[in-house]
Amino acid sequence: MLRQLERTKAQWSGYDEVIDYWLELRRQLLVEYYNVAGVAAKKKQALPTKAELDRFCDYLVDYISTGHFKIYNMVMERWQSTGFSATKETDNLYFRIVDTTDPLLDYNDKFSAIDLDDDDYDATYFDQDMSAIGEWLEQRFELEDTLIRVIADSLAHPPGA
Repeated sequence: MLRQLERTKAQWSGYDEVIDYWLELRRQLLVEYYNVAGVAAKKKQALPTKAELDRFCDYLVDYISTGHFKIYNMVMERWQSTGFSATKETDNLYFRIVDTTDPLLDYNDKFSAIDLDDDDYDATYFDQDMSAIGEWLEQRFELEDTLIRVIADSLAHPPGA
């Protein structure tokens, strides 16, 4: 996911401040994801601390909510200022991104309820959960990258230009 982020940044960084902001938030989330997921790999089934897991969950929720409540609004304002209006493609991408939200937030809820220090908690479940989160994030990022391309293309060629 970090390699894909670097490719996306190489292509779109500096193109628009909204896109730069969005990609920086993604980078921060990925750093936290790898920190938490990597703990189990480094320590042979050791779990992250509650503080590490809480920090990752905070970044996850912040990334999702910022996307929905700030980034998308910023994009729509920019589009409207150039005469652009959403298309079936942009609507479809947005709804597919939204489809990844609930599964990711479900993991946030699950991790909030887990006592990682409980001797009955099996680290294997954590590894499986982190793998699933990684798959959801990868799907979301791919959709967002496509949306970034559509956004950038539309801003480069506004209606009436």
